[in-house]
Amino acid sequence: MNLSSHYELSQFLAEVERRAFKQAQFAVRDEHAALDIVQDAMLKLAEKYGDKPVEEFPMLFQRILQNTIRDYYRRQKIRSFWTVLFSSLHPQHDEEDFDPLDTLQDKGNNSQPDEPENALAQSQLLALIEKALIDLPARQREAFLLRYWEDLDTAEAAAAMGCSEGSVKTHCSRATHTLAAKLKERGVNLNEK
Repeated sequence: MNLSSHYELSQFLAEVERRAFKQAQFAVRDEHAALDIVQDAMLKLAEKYGDKPVEEFPMLFQRILQNTIRDYYRRQKIRSFWTVLFSSLHPQHDEEDFDPLDTLQDKGNNSQPDEPENALAQSQLLALIEKALIDLPARQREAFLLRYWEDLDTAEAAAAMGCSEGSVKTHCSRATHTLAAKLKERGVNLNEK
């Protein structure tokens, strides 16, 4: 096995940074929390597994990222409990405006077409897909992103999610059907070419 160098680790992290951020943002629906989650996951990979072979980085990183997202939800649940408890003593009506459709500029991966009308159409379609992804149940979204965004096979996605391959297939199937139905409601037919 080929052990990784500092450069290879840095290169890997640079390659997954944007996708990991989007994945975390879809999961937690908070840009700042997503940035923290990705940073924590990257640090954990570098500190604990930086000397592993480069080929193992994608699986290790996805597992760390998913666990970091779950840890975030656990902390939020505990924090929410105490907030509710204390808010009953001091009522607060503090709303936080967050637009989940805020996205990073897409210059690095060249997926934006050159013509303005095509760029507009593509950005509108991406916004619809992102909205539909955000509305998916957490496990369906996680399975879908691991399989189709991160391009992990079923076994790797199952290992990252801590479930069976059959569960991954079920979650992915449900996610794709739900996404297709939501897009069709908005006038996007995925069967057209």
